[in-house]
Amino acid sequence: MQPPGENYANPKTCFFHVLFKAAALAFYILSALFFDSFVIIFVVTVLLGALDFWVVKNVSGRILVGLRWWNEINDLGESVWKFECLDQESMARMNKKDSWLFWWTLYLTAVAWLVLGIFSLIRFQADYLLVVGVCLALSIANIVGFTKCRKDAKKQIQQFATQTIATRFSSTLQSAFSVV
Repeated sequence: MQPPGENYANPKTCFFHVLFKAAALAFYILSALFFDSFVIIFVVTVLLGALDFWVVKNVSGRILVGLRWWNEINDLGESVWKFECLDQESMARMNKKDSWLFWWTLYLTAVAWLVLGIFSLIRFQADYLLVVGVCLALSIANIVGFTKCRKDAKKQIQQFATQTIATRFSSTLQSAFSVV
């Protein structure tokens, strides 16, 4: 957990990191109330999803967690993924709140698109499943890129989960004993 007084080091970047994710999801969910045209829903939702992909890959990933990835085609015509990570000292200085926001919104957005895809399947709406599929693919591409970039991402997520559970368990125990 963060010290009580610590704030986000990059609040504007955090805002835009969340903005395009929320905008794409909100537009997709609420668009049926305002538009009858599937084309408008498709174009705007995919555009917002693409803006989210670009902002995460090119801006917030670098600033919030010190990671960068890209794809190149080598001389043999093969696709090669390239990854960069700050050195350990620089990574240790990264703001924990910024990092937490980055990783959790990255994964939660993909989960939200997956749930929306399941709803589209259940309702037999193949056209809307296409919209969800494009946005889910963009989210997963960023997840794969940044997870590969971060050698110890799995370890840090497990530590965060363990800390969160331990903290909540500890605070529950403390409040239970303080009542008695």
